[in-house]
Amino acid sequence: MLRRVRDEILEGVEKKISEVHFPAPFYAGLEYSSPARGTWNIVHTGMLIPESHQIFVCAYGCLRGVVLTAAEMNALDRYSSISIREENVLDGSMEELMVEGVSDVLEKLPYKPKAILLFISCQHFFLAYDQHLVFDQLRARFPDIRFTDCYMIPTLRKSGLTPDQKMRIQMYSFLEKKETNLKKINFIGSNLPLWKESELYTWLSSSFEVWDLYRCQTFEDYLDMAKARLNIYYEPLAQKAAQDLEQRLSIPSQYLTFSFNEEELDNNYKELSQSLDVACPDFEKEKMEARRAFQELKRVIGNTSIAIDYTFTFRPTSLARRLLEEGFNVTTLYVDVFVGDDEKDFEWIQTNYPNIKIRPTNQPGMRFIHEENEKILAIGQKAAYFEATDHFVNVAESGGYFGYRGMVEICRLMQEAYLNKKDRKNIIQKKGYGCESCIV
Repeated sequence: MLRRVRDEILEGVEKKISEVHFPAPFYAGLEYSSPARGTWNIVHTGMLIPESHQIFVCAYGCLRGVVLTAAEMNALDRYSSISIREENVLDGSMEELMVEGVSDVLEKLPYKPKAILLFISCQHFFLAYDQHLVFDQLRARFPDIRFTDCYMIPTLRKSGLTPDQKMRIQMYSFLEKKETNLKKINFIGSNLPLWKESELYTWLSSSFEVWDLYRCQTFEDYLDMAKARLNIYYEPLAQKAAQDLEQRLSIPSQYLTFSFNEEELDNNYKELSQSLDVACPDFEKEKMEARRAFQELKRVIGNTSIAIDYTFTFRPTSLARRLLEEGFNVTTLYVDVFVGDDEKDFEWIQTNYPNIKIRPTNQPGMRFIHEENEKILAIGQKAAYFEATDHFVNVAESGGYFGYRGMVEICRLMQEAYLNKKDRKNIIQKKGYGCESCIV
């Protein structure tokens, strides 16, 4: 006997915000991955270190995804792999495989990298291989090349530091203590650079050298990031990296929450000015520009339904609250887990808009939530995919659009998305928003 199951599936993957709890609105179990690929993975992130080379030591099945990422971003010349075979597991030759395999790769490369990001996998942990032995031997064989350990271990996603958090720590592991340059400031932990039109960048760059991985053209440029007087980060996933740099290099850090709330933003800027011992500018002009941008956007899109997903911003409920306060019709949030900064906005929406829908992006039932819906304006690729709309803002991981001017740009992107369709199926399959892609 056949029965319709879609409604039952929908009940399991769609809830009102009044029905869920912060920070985890859904049960964590078997997971689904949608075809929206704009977020970065560890291959993309590792490529940000100039003059470096990545070597992955994994089983064939695991290597398939990372080699395709390197190929898609036209970076196979900076990628190598060593496959783990059954005999390496059974005869205890894992350490020998790694030392000889990496040595073989380095001897055959047409160039000498300044640094090696050596990725290990789950099997290394299951076998309790001797990591210190491997890295000690590699450093002895290649004293002019630096090595760091990186991890492709999905089993860590639900316990301790996630691979994404660990990757952000290891990205700066080559840095060594240097004499402080009081005019130098780093932005760390982000895959995409701070937008240069942001009032934050304009303010700081008028008095300081503002650095991030994108500005580093050489490995020496990268090493000079250790001279900074302050590390600034606005991605929650970068917190552990900032703490590691504080501990190892004594570089203080400042967290700026990626908020759409004026009071929070003003507090960000005041605290940063105190840390740098400089005057805090008056951003009233930029604040008014943001208000006018929201008003103009509302005039254009009217009561159009809006869906927001977490891949667009680290603070989806902050963005949703600002849009709701400005009179927009936010109907759906696609969120698997909320970050701590979003709790107050989450509670505000629960109280004032209890019927807003919350949907996960990783529940298996989401495979069936895919219907053509051109009446929806999606903010983020996953929202565009699940709502099946070609009217979407194609930005991942905030795009660096921080602050009041960032809001103005986001409003512009929303208006453009409302007025013009995009080739959704082609766009969202490209891995790593902002990276080069060979997919056309």
